[in-house]
Amino acid sequence: MSVPPSSTTSSAPLSRRDLLRGTAVGVSGLALSPLLAACGGLGSGGGSGGKTLKIGFVSPRTGAAAGFGEPDAYVLKLARKAFAAGLTIGGKKYQVEILDRDGQSNPQRAAQVANDLINGEGIDLMLTTSTPETVNPVSDACEAAGVPCVSTVEPWESWYMGRNAKPTDKKAFRYVYHFCFGVEEFHKAYAHLWPQVSTNKKVGVMWPNDSDGNAIRSALGPLLTKEGYNIVDPGAYTDGTNDYSAQIAKFKSQKCEIFNTFPLPPDFATFWRQATQQGYRPKIVQVAKTGLFPSQVEALGSIGVGLAGAAYWTPTFPYSSSLTRISSKDLAAGYQNEVGKQWTQQLGPSLALFDVAAAVFKAVSDPKDKKAVANAIGGLTVDTPVGRLEWGKGPNGNVVVTPILGGQWVPAAAGSKYKLDFVVCENSCDTNVPVAAKLKAYGA
Repeated sequence: MSVPPSSTTSSAPLSRRDLLRGTAVGVSGLALSPLLAACGGLGSGGGSGGKTLKIGFVSPRTGAAAGFGEPDAYVLKLARKAFAAGLTIGGKKYQVEILDRDGQSNPQRAAQVANDLINGEGIDLMLTTSTPETVNPVSDACEAAGVPCVSTVEPWESWYMGRNAKPTDKKAFRYVYHFCFGVEEFHKAYAHLWPQVSTNKKVGVMWPNDSDGNAIRSALGPLLTKEGYNIVDPGAYTDGTNDYSAQIAKFKSQKCEIFNTFPLPPDFATFWRQATQQGYRPKIVQVAKTGLFPSQVEALGSIGVGLAGAAYWTPTFPYSSSLTRISSKDLAAGYQNEVGKQWTQQLGPSLALFDVAAAVFKAVSDPKDKKAVANAIGGLTVDTPVGRLEWGKGPNGNVVVTPILGGQWVPAAAGSKYKLDFVVCENSCDTNVPVAAKLKAYGA
């Protein structure tokens, strides 16, 4: 099944400064008119007319974070097939329509397509995934308009506090919910992974000046320091930087045997090529937000082999989709057989979003009542490929924390049609997932 293209035309390219402040610009344009606010907003009961439930889905298919959207067509096909017979709720039969859009890795674009889905299409529920540049503006649009929204694949701190919630808030938002790993999960993974290689415990970090980087700097840094690691931080850099010579020189002079970063994928490719050319070769190269997918690592050539990464889903997760009844193993195998590409960890959480959608519609008597749907998410329990999600048991009422596991990209086994494999090297966040190998020093 082909994926419908976005119904709106592409916006003009933005400068890097515009990209960085895009979330704020996008959100500022979402204010409800006085008339709409006086009428109770879009969150009032009733929703869009008819007996068709409309689900919006926004992800980055193009732009810097395009790797996250690589398996979208396959996941959407599975979801549409599962919903083809419709849903019977409260004795009424509803057809289900999924309207998917490309946020283009651009906050302003993500806000634009979200508003088009909310105001133009009259969606009943929004799903969105992958990085603050997409997830945050879509979530803000839904909260402002009173449309229930579920999001994933962004550290929960950058989604929650990055959207002006306070750490002490028990439930900062009424309509938007999130499931994902957080800083503590990275801390646990690194604390169990890095000791597998002998190092001097000096960590050179490249944490950018964006929602992810700022959340990591404020929370992960102190946690690693308590573990006895010496953090060498040359300061927040701007997304899209082209020359990392100063940072590389600092890491070399400080003899940082561990390197850690949370960059946009193109930024890491630029940095790592420069680091290799300038002779910086740490024993552990720990990447996040990039290095997640085979295509990203293979594009680096030989210098991609041995990168340490983290996985929020793999085919070895012993869980299944409650909507499609497909196991994690079969989800990966089906993708590889039908699409002809190696599995990607984005398959799990993307399909999980539709598990949540089906479960929450069935949990209410009127799925057109947006307030009822939003309230139901707050108490929902649902089985997904990433595990069981239970809202109400997380750090706050809007968030469910999911695991992330440490691992490494290694040469594929003899006879494999793929070049690399990701192997799980530690499972501290979910011991139900088997460990497959021990971390090896980069270049060993």
